[in-house]
Amino acid sequence: MKFMLAVLVTLFSFSAFSDVTVGLIDIQKVISTIKEGQGVQKKLEKAFNDKKAVLQKDEDKIKKAQEDFKKQSMVLADNARANKEREMQEMYMSLQNKTMQYQKEIQEMEQTLKKPILDRLRPIIEEASKTANVDLTFELSAAPIIYAKTKKDISEDVIKAYDKKHPGK
Repeated sequence: MKFMLAVLVTLFSFSAFSDVTVGLIDIQKVISTIKEGQGVQKKLEKAFNDKKAVLQKDEDKIKKAQEDFKKQSMVLADNARANKEREMQEMYMSLQNKTMQYQKEIQEMEQTLKKPILDRLRPIIEEASKTANVDLTFELSAAPIIYAKTKKDISEDVIKAYDKKHPGK
């Protein structure tokens, strides 16, 4: 990273490169806007909502068990009370584990679904950068450019080019 920064500083310091145009692209915006990306988003939302429904049922069971325990705690023997508390703790831990597992599954699904899009985006970004006559192109979230004398956001150009080349599914 330091080497890359040093190269960029050196490039910008030469007067011959004083009119460098920096291209900017918001990959997240591109993916969420292109037709194929919207399809991916719908699949992710469905998977998320399905998992959320399962978690909600488990959470409701825990709440019911807690309410029942509160009602019965005064009349339960110490041994039975300890067993109920342990059962509720196990239910809660199971819910936490399932939540973490689902989060991991959704992240993996997102990576799997977006990877082909990202692979197809690279040449389109390169072509859009050439067409926009930019010298360097940066992804906004990875390398936010605070200042550049001349900069161009090519996100919309990439969206149009992608949807033209890869019509939505």
